Amino acid sequence: MENNALLSEDQALGVELLRLTALLYFKEALMAQEYETCRELIDTAKGLGVNPGEISTVIADYLKTDGPGRQKGNRLRL
Repeated sequence: MENNALLSEDQALGVELLRLTALLYFKEALMAQEYETCRELIDTAKGLGVNPGEISTVIADYLKTDGPGRQKGNRLRL
């Protein structure tokens, strides 16, 4: 019985790692201005259980950054 509990914890950890990796890839695509891949990455992230709020947070963080290639007029200041 304990092995089943550990397996479930390992599976939960694996799913969480996949979710975080999907969000990281999405964030990296935004930073590299590879917008054509963002839709696919968002769909993949949603399929792994990422909620829309987490995706919105990544987008908001991107809009606040002073990344390379970003024009000053495109920066959002809150």
